[in-house]
Amino acid sequence: MTSASVQNKILKGQVTLITRPEAQQNSLRAAIECRGGEWLSLPLLRIVPLTDSDLQAARQHVQDLDNYDVLVFVSLNAASLGAELITDLWPQLPVQQSIIAIGKSTAKLVADLLACEVICPEAGSDSEAVLAIPELQQLADKRIGIFRGQGGRELLAATLRERGASVDYIEVYKREQVQHDAADVAAFAAPDKIDAITVHSGESLHSLAGLLSTARKSILAIPIVVPSARVAKQAEQSGFKQVVNAHGADDASMIKALERIHANAD
Repeated sequence: MTSASVQNKILKGQVTLITRPEAQQNSLRAAIECRGGEWLSLPLLRIVPLTDSDLQAARQHVQDLDNYDVLVFVSLNAASLGAELITDLWPQLPVQQSIIAIGKSTAKLVADLLACEVICPEAGSDSEAVLAIPELQQLADKRIGIFRGQGGRELLAATLRERGASVDYIEVYKREQVQHDAADVAAFAAPDKIDAITVHSGESLHSLAGLLSTARKSILAIPIVVPSARVAKQAEQSGFKQVVNAHGADDASMIKALERIHANAD
């Protein structure tokens, strides 16, 4: 048997429940299938682009894009929808700006869409990891624009302001919770049907935890893959017994974590 065919079978027999928004599941599904695994889908959030009226503030910030020293993209959605808004208003990015992304997948998408160099942490895909990079240490009199969805964590902006920067949110989408019946979820996500769960954000984990009123103990016994130490702690506090930190929300990090779970189950 060739090494390639061995790799293709590395997740054979494992069924993974994917909880990220439906439109963002395809690449992880394909990676699981490529390794012989199976998946089920339970999207917990949906991403909704903002209406033209809701985008007015973001559009104004982007019109003044050349006034920013640093642009930060916090997610794939921020990258795709933010880049769309930028390219509508700027044929070419202003020069001498630092472009930063949270996570390698987001960095690649920004680089592809905006044809620019993008800085991202070598390890980690959360605000804490981005705040540790050298480019965000000395920020006196710097102006920073953060592309993101409505709401979310305040740590990044608050810390950048403490370091002397002026920070604007450039909000280009919103998240909505997908409604599921808790009893149906309990029957669907049972340990005899699911070998692992992937969760890509703290908000998704919060949504999942709210669905665990029925058959709670059995679901909490399923290994759950999370993208960071912060979300791992949140999962443990929610009662999950086997929490695996993938150290990243990208597909490669999630797959490595699933492989570790599968290897330990053999």
